[in-house]
Amino acid sequence: MAAVGKSSLLLRFSENDFRHDLTSTIGVDFLIRTMDIDGERVKVSIWDTAGQERYRTITEAYYRNAHGILLIYDITSKSSFDNVRGWIRSIEEHSTKGVQVTLVGNKADMDAHRVISKEQGQQLASEFRVPFFETSAKADINVDDIFVCIARESKRLYDETHSLNAEKPTCVNLQGATVPAQVISSCCA
Repeated sequence: MAAVGKSSLLLRFSENDFRHDLTSTIGVDFLIRTMDIDGERVKVSIWDTAGQERYRTITEAYYRNAHGILLIYDITSKSSFDNVRGWIRSIEEHSTKGVQVTLVGNKADMDAHRVISKEQGQQLASEFRVPFFETSAKADINVDDIFVCIARESKRLYDETHSLNAEKPTCVNLQGATVPAQVISSCCA
């Protein structure tokens, strides 16, 4: 997903800024931002990965422990939209089960140059059962919304998983328990 505006969205989200002269991401960029999600402070780590094919193996390594993935295409580029299915397959193959994916059609301010309709984006999102947004880093349309959406859902899934784990003890209290003598004698023999 090269040149779809991933870094521009991140710059808008992190610094409320937009620059026409951003260069392509080489490898990976990283940002931490603290957000208020449903009245709770949440620290969000965001990895901006390169979209060029030559960086694909690097990008796939970052899927593994991700709680959420923004899958971004450019509404003025048919090829970026056509590549979404391949990226979804890659995410399914390399990410943790249950990762929150959100489909984002970027550059919504360029409606006069649009080649992918909003309905096409919604249909694809519906097919993969993921949330869908159209955004514009330049015009600041829905930028915070995509990050809040994915952070909220990722937090919900994290809380759900950890509350289930809290109910299942990870150790057993053996204080006062007796161990048969034959087990003790053969333990390290």
